[in-house]
Parts: sequence; C-alpha cells; structure tokens
Amino acid sequence: MADLASLQDILGVTFRDLSLLEQALVHRSYLNENPDFALPSNERLEFLGDSLLGFVIAERLYSDFPDLSEGEMTRLRAALVRKETLARLAGSLGFGAYLYLGRGEEASGGRNKQSTLAGVFEAVIGAILMDQGLSVAKGFLLRLFEGEIGRAIEEKLIADYKSRLQEIVQARHHVTPLYRTIREVGPDHAKEFTVEVIVGDSVIGRGHGKSKRLAEREAARIALDGLLQG
Repeated sequence: MADLASLQDILGVTFRDLSLLEQALVHRSYLNENPDFALPSNERLEFLGDSLLGFVIAERLYSDFPDLSEGEMTRLRAALVRKETLARLAGSLGFGAYLYLGRGEEASGGRNKQSTLAGVFEAVIGAILMDQGLSVAKGFLLRLFEGEIGRAIEEKLIADYKSRLQEIVQARHHVTPLYRTIREVGPDHAKEFTVEVIVGDSVIGRGHGKSKRLAEREAARIALDGLLQG
C-alpha cells in the first residue's frame, strides 16, 4: 500500500475516505496483473479531474483578465492544461513514487512517463473533489497554478509586443527587428538584463528585466510606443 499519510502531507489535504486517494494512484496496468485488487483504476477520477481543471482555469482567466478574447483564453487554457504542464506539476509533487504500476509498466519507466504523471495528477484532483468538495479542490488547483497562469500571461504579453512590433517594422521597412543583449549584471539568482531592439542600423528601443525575455518585452514595448507616436 502506498504511504498515503506522506502524500496527504504533500497535498495539504486530509482525506475522509482514503480509498479515493488510493484509487487515484492505481494505473490500469496494475489491475491487469492484480485483477483481485480491491479498487478500480484511476481512469474515472482522471476524467473528473480533467473536467474540473479545465473549468477552474477557464473561470480564472475569464475573471482576472477581462481584456482577453475568447480565442486568447482558449489558447492559454490549452497551454496550461496540456500534458507537459500536468506531468511537470505531478513530478514536482512526487506523485510517481506513489503509483500502483504493473511490472511491465514499471520496467518501461512508467513512473516518469508524461502521460502517466498527467493522468495521476488529474485523478488526484478528482479524488480531492469527491472527498473534499468543490471549494477545496478549486483552492488546491489555484494554489498550484498561480505561478503557471502568471507565466502564461507573461509569455503572451511578450509574444504580443514582439509580434506587433515585427508586423509594423516589416510593413514599414521590410526587415525583421533584431534583439541584442548589451548588459548582464548581478549574481546568478538576481541578474538584470538590458536588451536593445534594432532595425537596420538604428536602436529603436531599450529594455531592462530580470530575464532576457522580460527585457526583450520591455524593449519591444518601448519601440512600439515610439513607432506609434512617431
């Protein structure tokens, strides 16, 4: 039996019905080799968790970002709930170590497979929903995804500024703007970057940020402001 006490500590959730949490860990390969096991596979809980996850992310995007269009919200939600994201979160929580796997699945590296980790992530969400109710499950998801949503919005802003700048520069000058890092200061954990955006031989924007991408975004924003006002 998996160490459900330590898993509950990781989740920050105390289950009333531990069999729900245990079921969330049962991969169907385990049942193929252990047909008399007392619990079914996690697939039904996975379905439930997948449905809740999509709703919670959609609601947060709708509520917190009123300027996003339907298409933008759809693309952001898809990026946030994709298999790679869920597997990474499941890995960070150590879910792989708790899985019930068949011997063949175990031998083929099942504890680290993206599809398996993404599935158990959704199943655990489903188990929390069934045991603790909507409010607790929603709160758990939002805590986990707070940073993910922030990064997704940041990536969108970077893409928006840079793509809009590229459209204008190509229309006016028939070239693509280039980004050049001109300064990098500070220790590894607190670096500050300065980036210039260049069109032809001219610097049309300069930005600062805690990463090259953030500095590029700021440079693109400043360049856009200058071009649109000019």
